[in-house]
Amino acid sequence: MPTIKNIDSIKIDIYSREHLPPHFHILFAEYEELIVIETLNTYVGYVPKTQRKKVIDWAMKNKNYLLEVFKQLNPRP
Repeated sequence: MPTIKNIDSIKIDIYSREHLPPHFHILFAEYEELIVIETLNTYVGYVPKTQRKKVIDWAMKNKNYLLEVFKQLNPRP
């Protein structure tokens, strides 16, 4: 279940067996950006400003959901 949300052709993915810190991927056309869930800051990558803003606006309202999905897909011992 990597894609958890689509916003106007922008995919928001969370993968299993991922590294810390908890994060999600924004995928749009040839761009990819990893966003730290707690701070909503860029970990690595780049997505155009307009698409990034749409995702960050959604993520601000759904931080708990994003963190829960990350924890479900990436349980720690």
